[in-house]
Amino acid sequence: MSVLAPDAFEERLAAYLYDRSEEARAVRVGEKETSEQAAIVERFADLFTRDQLDSLRAAEDGGADERVARLRLTCEGGLVTRELAARQDALENALLGARVTWSTELLPLRSAQARLAVLPDYAERSELGSAVLEVSAGFNPSRAELLAEGEALERELSGVTDPVARNEAEKGVRLRPILDAVDRARVASSAGFTRLRERWLVRLLGPATEDVPSSAHLGWIRRLSPLEATYTKERSVPVCEATLRSIGLDLATEPGIRVDLEDRPQKSPRACVIPSDPPRLVHLITRAQGGLHDYEAFLHEAGHALHYAGVEPGLPYTFRRLARDHALTEIYSFLLDSIAREPGWHAEHFGLDDATAVDHAEATVFVEALMFRRYSAKLGFELDFWSRYPAVGATPDGYEERLVAATQLRYLPAAYLADMDPGFYSADYLRAWIRAAQVRRWLRREVGDDWWRRTETGAFLRELFREGTRPTTEEVAARIGFDPLDTEALVAELGA
Repeated sequence: MSVLAPDAFEERLAAYLYDRSEEARAVRVGEKETSEQAAIVERFADLFTRDQLDSLRAAEDGGADERVARLRLTCEGGLVTRELAARQDALENALLGARVTWSTELLPLRSAQARLAVLPDYAERSELGSAVLEVSAGFNPSRAELLAEGEALERELSGVTDPVARNEAEKGVRLRPILDAVDRARVASSAGFTRLRERWLVRLLGPATEDVPSSAHLGWIRRLSPLEATYTKERSVPVCEATLRSIGLDLATEPGIRVDLEDRPQKSPRACVIPSDPPRLVHLITRAQGGLHDYEAFLHEAGHALHYAGVEPGLPYTFRRLARDHALTEIYSFLLDSIAREPGWHAEHFGLDDATAVDHAEATVFVEALMFRRYSAKLGFELDFWSRYPAVGATPDGYEERLVAATQLRYLPAAYLADMDPGFYSADYLRAWIRAAQVRRWLRREVGDDWWRRTETGAFLRELFREGTRPTTEEVAARIGFDPLDTEALVAELGA
């Protein structure tokens, strides 16, 4: 089978990723109940061969050509996907078919997971959470098998035996210094987190709250459910669209963005963006359930959607779609969803008096601090997991201890595989947390404390969007005068 030159490979890759993205979208939004990714992979099998990988590696010029380097990394990933697609489909379809017995109902697993965020009774949430975990954990053997096969393939194809070193080479950053920085930030902000937790945990969960509640309550906490009457499901889209217009970013004028707000039984409860063909076609997908988290999730995903839809169309496909990691696009999402932490936003859009607006904004800071601590603990666990993996394989050692210590929520070891995102995504989130705080500090200095409703903010972001996926988050830090691992702005925001 002949190999393709980089330009031809890139062109055919665009068609492949378009088909895979559209299939993933249909399954994720609940339009399809079976995933058929394997058939797509088979149609494009010529893209992912050892000879093609060797050809791209030779054309990479020792890493000097960043475009070809990203194509090579994508080819490596495609070879792994080609081998595992059928089994990945089987697992995805089994999860879609899984049912949770709850009271008199038999709920699809995804519907049960979504219900945890809206079920008002504390004891019932705990009970449903246990049932969800039991069903999900039943798939751990399949998850572990796929993980092992994928790791073996990645090790062989890359020639790098250490999973941590391999991910560091792909991202172009070292992971331990990131963990050290966020661990220090977590310690520095712990007193503030404790104060916020004392003020808000019982207020959100009610008098039945245990000292260390189950993580099954996290969706209810993130939704700020007791404040639902103020942050209704019906107003979430109009308010978020108005919020974006105030900074000069209008979703209605972006022809490439398709918004899916429908509530379907098999629709994933986790909002996302799928950039099928940036900037021409970008899907923004949410599942509103009422509560402030609807607003934050919409703004967060709008950051991704506007980024991909705002890419300069003339850029090579690689710099419109491919990235070494997700840390850059997460900056924009973290920045936009942080608008919900501004008291003025609550006053302006919901008619709250100043004291109530400050109170509600503080609740969002509590949730943000909780999520930051959760992801810092996840990164620590995942680094330990992959460091010992070559010797002992998949084990949950340290998962429960790290997550419970950081969040003061009860995480059980059985959740460890379902809670792991591929490719150290936790590190990408944490880099974006640091960077977004730095960008906010820069905007407050350059634009003003009301940056969240000034068109200068949108103009700044549009210039970044045009560059697509080309810059690194570390380059963005340098442009605004920060060290990439300077967490001082973040610690200040988390209530220290």
